[in-house]
Amino acid sequence: MDPLMLVAEWWWIAPVAAGGVTAGAIGVRRRSRSSGRRLAVDAARHDLKAAQIAIVEKKAAVKVARADVAHVSAERAARRATPEQVASAKRMLRDSERDVKAAAADIKARQARLQAARAAIPAASAPRPLDRLRSEHDAIVVQWMQYETDPARQIAYPAMTDVKQPATAAYLRAAGRATDLRREAGDRPTPAEFAAYRDGVAQLARAFEIAEHAARVAAGERPATPGWQDAAQDAISRSAEAIDRAAEAAATAFTAWTTRGRKPPQPPHPPRDDR
Repeated sequence: MDPLMLVAEWWWIAPVAAGGVTAGAIGVRRRSRSSGRRLAVDAARHDLKAAQIAIVEKKAAVKVARADVAHVSAERAARRATPEQVASAKRMLRDSERDVKAAAADIKARQARLQAARAAIPAASAPRPLDRLRSEHDAIVVQWMQYETDPARQIAYPAMTDVKQPATAAYLRAAGRATDLRREAGDRPTPAEFAAYRDGVAQLARAFEIAEHAARVAAGERPATPGWQDAAQDAISRSAEAIDRAAEAAATAFTAWTTRGRKPPQPPHPPRDDR
């Protein structure tokens, strides 16, 4: 068959094949999104975009603050502004500059979270990010319910269930907020809804830790010593032991040297009989 005729008859195969590959790739990505495997990645990307928008706004605020300082300084030179107004404008400029530094650090943290989320995309058989987040939420609630339902813990740590305690009240507020965010997220949350629920669970975990620590301190328990203090105390103990061993060795050596230097006199040898 003439090659030109063959090309004319089967020209449509290449575009259809290419379109099929593209559609397949889009379908795989869409199924991944709908199944929730990339939900943590999408939420981290959403957070990063929000942080990038925020730093642009904060940088603009710095420019405005600098212009205000220049304007108030000029007014002060013309004696139309007070020193307090100049100082206030400079304070606002410093606050704006600190906000920009904090926003830059926030962007770095969100970039790290995005990289971690990409590396932790679960396999097809692994729990989805939403399922893992719900499990974390449920685990915190179970820990709290142990203080509510165990009579021994109620007696030992009464502050843990006392709503008048600031830390306990803060935990209960965080628990209510996390529950609301979980309900709003539903079974197919958007990246923004997942991010909000994720942050709510993180705040709940911190609030529970603070409330538990406060309750244990109120019950008279000694708070745990930080790890660096334990390491320092261990190093001091080891140093003291080493000094004691060195002192004992030195004393032993000194005693031996003294003993050698003060040997008792030896009796004289009897005279030899040469006969």
